[in-house]
Amino acid sequence: MIRSTPTISLLIALALAACSGPPTSDPATADTASAADPRHVKVYFEKGMFGGWPANHGIWNWEDEILVGFGKGWYKDQGLSHHIDREKPEIPMLARSMDGGETWSLEDPGADGYLLTEGGYLHGVTRPGVTLPELRDNEGGIDFMHPDLAFTVRTNSIHAGIGRTFHSYDRGRTWDGPFRLPDFDTPGIAPRTSYIVDSKDQCTLFITAAKADGKEGRTLCVRTTNGGETWELLGWIGPEPKVGFSIMPASVRLSETDILVTVRMRDDKRRWIGTYLSTDDGANWEYLGEAVADTGVGNPPSMIQLQDGRLCLVYGYRAEPFSIRARLSSDSGRTWGDDIILRDDGASRDIGYVRSIQRPDGKVVSVYYFTDPASGPERYIGATIWSPPAP
Repeated sequence: MIRSTPTISLLIALALAACSGPPTSDPATADTASAADPRHVKVYFEKGMFGGWPANHGIWNWEDEILVGFGKGWYKDQGLSHHIDREKPEIPMLARSMDGGETWSLEDPGADGYLLTEGGYLHGVTRPGVTLPELRDNEGGIDFMHPDLAFTVRTNSIHAGIGRTFHSYDRGRTWDGPFRLPDFDTPGIAPRTSYIVDSKDQCTLFITAAKADGKEGRTLCVRTTNGGETWELLGWIGPEPKVGFSIMPASVRLSETDILVTVRMRDDKRRWIGTYLSTDDGANWEYLGEAVADTGVGNPPSMIQLQDGRLCLVYGYRAEPFSIRARLSSDSGRTWGDDIILRDDGASRDIGYVRSIQRPDGKVVSVYYFTDPASGPERYIGATIWSPPAP
């Protein structure tokens, strides 16, 4: 059985290849190729509504069963900003596929009191008529190797927030939580779901914390070895940015000691995806260079390790042509190939926030939010089912 989260790694993968030279190509000018016969499906689309940001929630899979989270709101034209009505609720939702992403059904965990989120983090208001559950201290005992585990990490602010975790032993149908994450001596944290499972009791999170000024953010690596009872800081992933941010890490374990992370980065001039490597199991991190030199106005990476050992990075390109793109690495993230265009029919920069899994048959399912002229102005949750080119 395959169990995947945005970054879950249950078995030790390939050792890091000893190659050199960071990539420097620019998506706007680099060679690109279209994915062979990509198939696009709508996970969630509703007239007058808005669907967004799977990367803020998470994705999990068990063979051909896939579960993905997203935010649902009401559509409103907001110019260059997200087209969601900020005076109406944003509701955390789940979508489930039992056939490898071909068809989807919707689930509303908040209706049963699960995965409820405070308004400070939302692009709308808190859902009315519900009582937010108490934020508890975790007493430990989470079984990270449970075959039906779904684990998610949330926050109440993109800046100096409070982190909380939820876990499920029935593939996301019921959830326990929220459990408080420590702030690791920072002004606050803004974690999304990105983790690696190494044993029944040990799980490593890759999260974002506020900078010293209380604004987003910089990335760090933290770990529990006692089933979530306590979490300890392992290491900061790069220095605190003087301008802009370094946020939303995606990670893959390469060996017992080596972990690769790609990070959404911004300064006063540009937006890109950077690559960091730890060779001491998360304590210290080396910057390898740019996995993607330009992401338009910025988008986080989704990264998985394919069955053949290559790394696959998928992201939203928030500049014309507005698109969903992938890159592959055959040397454990030291260099990355040219962009593979999954689709380039976007109508706006308000797209992306991808999460991906690989099915048992080798096809990749990449889930994101999107808008295209043929569908209308609403933002919806889409999925592209595609085959990575042969090595």
